[in-house]
Amino acid sequence: MAADGREEKKVDPKLLELLACPLTKGPLAWDPERGELISRVAKLAYPVRDGIPIMLPSEARTISADDVLPPAPPRLSGPS
Repeated sequence: MAADGREEKKVDPKLLELLACPLTKGPLAWDPERGELISRVAKLAYPVRDGIPIMLPSEARTISADDVLPPAPPRLSGPS
């Protein structure tokens, strides 16, 4: 549990590398505050329930301009 009594939610980093937004096929960022996977391009936040990402656009929350987003995930570079 977190110091303020909330249960901390985590996503396996290896799983995060494999997941992509079902609409844009782009990368997702983990928002530990809300327990959501964020698609910046689609402006959607996919919930994670009981450790399981719910990757259905119909279940996603639309992100507004007022939402504070987690930092963008690092880009993997290819061969030079």
